[in-house]
Amino acid sequence: MPRKAGPAPMAVTSSLNSIHISPRTPKTPRVAVEDEGSDVEMELLNEEERYQADRDVDEPVEHAALKKPISAKDKRSMVLLCVLYLIQGVPLGLALGSVPFILKEHLSYSQLATFALSSYPYSLKLLWSPIVDAIFFKRIGRRKSWIIPMQLIVGSLMLYISLNVEKLMEDPSKNLTELTVIFTMLVSFSATQDIAVDGWALTLLSQDCLSYASTCQTIGLNTGFFASFTVFLAFNSEAFAHKWGLPVLTLGAYLRFWSVICYTVTVWLLFFKKEDKEAATEADMSIKGVYKTIWTICKLKHVQLLVMVHLFAKIGFVAHEATSLKMVEKGLKREDLAVAVLIDFPFQILGGWLAAKWSRGDKPLRPWLYAFWPRYLFGVISVLTVHWFPKPPISGGFFTYLIAFTVISSFTSTVQFVGISAFHTRVSDPLIGGTYMTLLNTFTNLGGTWPKWFVLKGVDLFTIANCEIPDAGSKILIKAKECVTEVGKHHCKSIGGNCVIERDGYYIVTTVCMGFGVLFLIGFIVPAARKLQALPTSAWRLKQL
Repeated sequence: MPRKAGPAPMAVTSSLNSIHISPRTPKTPRVAVEDEGSDVEMELLNEEERYQADRDVDEPVEHAALKKPISAKDKRSMVLLCVLYLIQGVPLGLALGSVPFILKEHLSYSQLATFALSSYPYSLKLLWSPIVDAIFFKRIGRRKSWIIPMQLIVGSLMLYISLNVEKLMEDPSKNLTELTVIFTMLVSFSATQDIAVDGWALTLLSQDCLSYASTCQTIGLNTGFFASFTVFLAFNSEAFAHKWGLPVLTLGAYLRFWSVICYTVTVWLLFFKKEDKEAATEADMSIKGVYKTIWTICKLKHVQLLVMVHLFAKIGFVAHEATSLKMVEKGLKREDLAVAVLIDFPFQILGGWLAAKWSRGDKPLRPWLYAFWPRYLFGVISVLTVHWFPKPPISGGFFTYLIAFTVISSFTSTVQFVGISAFHTRVSDPLIGGTYMTLLNTFTNLGGTWPKWFVLKGVDLFTIANCEIPDAGSKILIKAKECVTEVGKHHCKSIGGNCVIERDGYYIVTTVCMGFGVLFLIGFIVPAARKLQALPTSAWRLKQL
């Protein structure tokens, strides 16, 4: 396909666990080579040269070590990218982090499953990313044409929620549909803004500083997410505010603050930041051509194999989405959970750096495969932790154990994420501003998103609970399925009873998911991964038309 002139594009991933990886940016796609002569030539190369040739790097090895100083323009561009990713991370931190914890006090797991649907658009943004790349107003700018309206809408939605938060959160079960729709819209518009920002990063930074795009994304996106998750949960807690003599930070006040920030940055972009013009080519402008490229990639047999791996690889871990909620249900304070997540953040960065280092060489999927086993081990430990969770208040020793467990288990998760991202970077042929890379990352994210609804639904489905009411020295057991929900628990308490769980669906769901995960890992993932990493880089390339 035709390719625009100028610097080669670089794929920029979008994930809360993303870490800086220097993607390979070939200037032209390489056509699959079928003659035997090329294999002979490769054998004549030494190990370093063979590695360079396989990665399609045009510059000699010794030149890679030469680094130019970062210009003032690039530094300003990096700050801008961090701010734009920060704005994107704030609503994601609310929808995926803090709001579900707040709602858990009022909703059942089945109702939380409905709210979890609001996170799906972020995993499906590839479906409309070609439209964002192709349609724009030249007078405003190719990327600003989408960033400005998306941020205005996101700011307006946050302002709307802040003005109606008391009504929405007073009885969330009655307003569940409205809450889900609003946060789905919030995530959808944030995902659209992310598509435009990712594309702008490719031209906003100079060729020498393109590798810093992922770093800006890591800083901005994670800062916004943790501000809305970790920081907000802590300052929203009455116990935390009373302990430190601070006012309680309400959800309404928090949303109003960020809506003002969103409006301010958008106005500055509109009037004070000029976007450089990009040379438009037929490949860039044709929406049909981009979708055709996506379909061509999906028809590659090894891509289909990789997609199958991605869609089911995370089922064994997704059940642990309910683990943190279970701990809060058993008495873990939200501010304590927030502290654990905050301490965990720098270790995620370290894990990402090590994983990127381990993923080099002729077996890039090795750290990703190895990390499966400790993740399953920590899954078993987390289930046992929930089962033997002590009655509050928890001791300092147990809280230290929770922090250590969170850090170590998160480390393995980060190793897996960065390991598979490094593999995507190595094999991707970055067409249309990174369509290949985005496609693979979409299926990775989707594999961790689609099972959430079924997992949360399953917790309530397999739970059996009774309402126990003392009566004249004896006890009466009332079969009350609604004792599973927060409304049912409240009703049972109002008539002088206590909810008694005979069978907790959480343990059934986690056991089934982990059992399937282990069998799928041994029977499919391991042989498929070995086959995929043994393929030459040329096998992943699209043939030039």
